[in-house]
Amino acid sequence: MFSIKTMNKIAAVGTSRFGDNYTVSDNEQNPDGILVRSASLLDGNFNEGLLAIARAGAGVNNIPLDLCTSKGIAVFNTPGANANAVKELTIAAMFLASRRIVESINWAQTLKGKGDEIPKLVEKGKSDFAGPELEGKKLGVIGLGAIGSLIVNAANGLNMEVYGYDNYLSVESALRMTRNLHRVENVKTIFEECDYITYHVPLNDSTRRYVNKDVFAQMKDGVRLFNFSRGEIVNEDDLEEALNSGKVAKYVTDFPNERILSMKNVIAIPHLAASTMESEDNCAVMAVDELKDYLENGNVKNSVNFPNVVSERASGDRICVLHKNIPNMLSRISSVLGEMNINIEFMHSKSRGEIGYALLDLSGSVPASVTENLRNIDGVLLVRIIK
Repeated sequence: MFSIKTMNKIAAVGTSRFGDNYTVSDNEQNPDGILVRSASLLDGNFNEGLLAIARAGAGVNNIPLDLCTSKGIAVFNTPGANANAVKELTIAAMFLASRRIVESINWAQTLKGKGDEIPKLVEKGKSDFAGPELEGKKLGVIGLGAIGSLIVNAANGLNMEVYGYDNYLSVESALRMTRNLHRVENVKTIFEECDYITYHVPLNDSTRRYVNKDVFAQMKDGVRLFNFSRGEIVNEDDLEEALNSGKVAKYVTDFPNERILSMKNVIAIPHLAASTMESEDNCAVMAVDELKDYLENGNVKNSVNFPNVVSERASGDRICVLHKNIPNMLSRISSVLGEMNINIEFMHSKSRGEIGYALLDLSGSVPASVTENLRNIDGVLLVRIIK
């Protein structure tokens, strides 16, 4: 029996996938797994037996990854599950930023009570809200993952000239994108060439406040900038200066705060990028499936702190070993099992940075004492036996 704690409301289409051998609620005291969306887990107050956390979304800045790794807690996210929702809002933001739609709607509301004068006032005032069309303009997409690749194709369908940059472009993303993409090796090309620039990158030490005065200085005057990644990738002091000078004509972000809301030429959307019924359902289903597969089979897919290791189960027991990525670790594990006359039928192992993860399928069942014997190996962090 597994216990799952929900930290936010998770779509029932996801939680219904847990079987009879699960208890799922928001008040589980010693859960084996946690399902979370936006709730903060940064206090690190985790119970001793917690095995995994699944984030129903892409960003994991609300989860203490280093602490989880040190405690042997696998952390999963759901890349791509909300990609279409974010793509649609980003495209909508491009129209909003070009045609001054928000400003014009707000101005139209001021005409209430003008009666028969409204049509004349509309014809007189509409010129204040004129803006450029998207067709033929150059769009730079920084980050060509699940979201960025969809935006490339959508913008190509709008007859925009699309430039893309990604140091870590996957084969899957590359195959999804139109051949009309100008993929650049130096992001400076996007800054210098593009009328619109949209960011779809994770928040980490290398991207925090990455969009700063040096970057703005390389951009075209009057550029329109979109941030549906995380607010912290932009240096707000430098952004305000760029907005005031006209270097940035419009900034659209999904992450409002007191400072951003006080800046001119900003459209602040209240974190709606993934707020669709379809996206929430997709994220919930993917998060639950990842959590179940790890708890029941030891498989790791879409983890942000463990190596991704997935293999079909054999007929016997399975041993899961999380260990430091140091020489001869697998041979030492094999030696311990050999000394106990335990036959390894199949082994699958990968490393990620300083840690490694191994799945060992055995010919039959194993005694509980194997856990202690493996844990005594220097560098072994976690051992699980799955019957």
